[in-house]
Amino acid sequence: MEFQYFWMLLLLPLPWLLSRIRPPRNLERQALRISFSRRVHQATSPSMNIPQHSAKLLPYVVWVLLLLAIMKPQRLLPPREKELPTRDLMMLVDLSGSMTEEDFTNESGSQVSRLEAVKEVGGDFLERRKGDRVGLIVFGDAPYVQVPFTTDLDVCRQLLEESQVGMAGPKTALGDAIGLGLLQFEGSEAPSRTLIALTDGNDSASQVPPVEAARVARDQEVRIHCIAIGDPEQVGEQPLDEETLKQVAASSGGQYFFAGDRLALEKIYEEIDRLETRDVATQRYRPKQELYPWPLAAALLVWFCSFLPRLIKTDRQIRSSPVQLHVDPRTGQVEVKS
Repeated sequence: MEFQYFWMLLLLPLPWLLSRIRPPRNLERQALRISFSRRVHQATSPSMNIPQHSAKLLPYVVWVLLLLAIMKPQRLLPPREKELPTRDLMMLVDLSGSMTEEDFTNESGSQVSRLEAVKEVGGDFLERRKGDRVGLIVFGDAPYVQVPFTTDLDVCRQLLEESQVGMAGPKTALGDAIGLGLLQFEGSEAPSRTLIALTDGNDSASQVPPVEAARVARDQEVRIHCIAIGDPEQVGEQPLDEETLKQVAASSGGQYFFAGDRLALEKIYEEIDRLETRDVATQRYRPKQELYPWPLAAALLVWFCSFLPRLIKTDRQIRSSPVQLHVDPRTGQVEVKS
């Protein structure tokens, strides 16, 4: 147990000092001296059942209790530890139209689309990132922040599962997605900051070329790992541009990976998991429980009890006083006399 404002104890003699310093009140009142004044005083004393010396001490008791409350007594609870994130990890997931190609298999061996395989493998990867702050950006014609940086890995995985092909447009804006990811790192104080960009096509809609965005990432000390999936020999509107992805990874200090199937994708995430080690920092602290309401409540209780005898006596006097009605024969007015 400790007091937050222990120095307030210096105010303990303040009421006594004020009673000594302040001048006495000079009240001129007319009085009638009677020989039985002691009995009259006892009959009219507000502290009917409280000894006179105790009645004088009650204000000081209230002051001591109020002073204890002002000093803010606190009880120290058992120490606790809190994990502090040491890494910010942002995932960029391509939702362009080519991600619907069913050339991957799931864990049970069934044929699934590329996006479904990414959800399954990427979700398992997220579960292993305990202690990190993770985020999710999806991109198509334009990038969108699906999950800002958070330590709630379950929420991030759930929103990854809810992502659908085409929800961001049919094209691929990888460079803009990297730029949006770098904006999320502004204000980040994590010792390690990483982007993981996953795509199966080439950049066809960005205003900022991916390689230029990667150079900016290098200047901001953000590492980019690029994962290419699908068929490298695919031709058409969105062929896989491995050369650009390799340049993006090299320019930022990251690595390039190619996943032709689900097994290769799993190994890539395992390799990234090994590269991006999870150094967990802990913060130790002791929570405190405030105890000032107890002396404050005690002070209010003592203060109320000091007035209780007066209230009881007044109530008894009202109940025991006889009430008489007197009619003035001259005016006809009715007077109440007790």
